[in-house]
Amino acid sequence: MFLRMRTLRLIDDVEAAILERLNNPLAFELYVSAKKRDYPYYRIYMRNYVIYYVVIDDVIEVRRLLYGARDTDKHI
Repeated sequence: MFLRMRTLRLIDDVEAAILERLNNPLAFELYVSAKKRDYPYYRIYMRNYVIYYVVIDDVIEVRRLLYGARDTDKHI
């Protein structure tokens, strides 16, 4: 039960962080990647996690949700 509540709270927090970006998603920090990408990655820091997203036309598409202590370059 406790794990389920924590998971639901994490999902709510991720959703809230993304919704905060909807008005101006391109005005935030870019993730500079060595890999060539069709769309640049942006990031949202949320608690101990980082949400990586791209903007395609008027849509925010979440590409990754990583624990902050992970080796980002290895996973993206």
